[in-house]
Amino acid sequence: MKVKIRKGDTVEVISGRLEDKGKRGEVINVFLDDRRVVVQGVNIRTKHQKQVQTQAGRNMNPGRIQFEGPIDISNVMLVCPKCGEPTRVGVSRDDEGAHRVCKNCEATIE
Repeated sequence: MKVKIRKGDTVEVISGRLEDKGKRGEVINVFLDDRRVVVQGVNIRTKHQKQVQTQAGRNMNPGRIQFEGPIDISNVMLVCPKCGEPTRVGVSRDDEGAHRVCKNCEATIE
């Protein structure tokens, strides 16, 4: 399925957990099948890691590991690089192909 948010875009969380609402971050990963995105600094999860010996003979240290969990793509809005505000995204087609366009200021988003 086609989505208008890509890896490397800056997005703002518009709904979800109270401590995450209003936060801005860069998209680290996009899961198209699940329609979920991983945003840097948002939805921090803690995993308790056991000590594991790898095949190379090294040990992974035990302890608590913090990482960003995925959130639904409908809970984030793309931030326009020109006007700096969360915006809806449109598609403009021309001879060169399709481009994403900011609905507020009508700037092309690369």
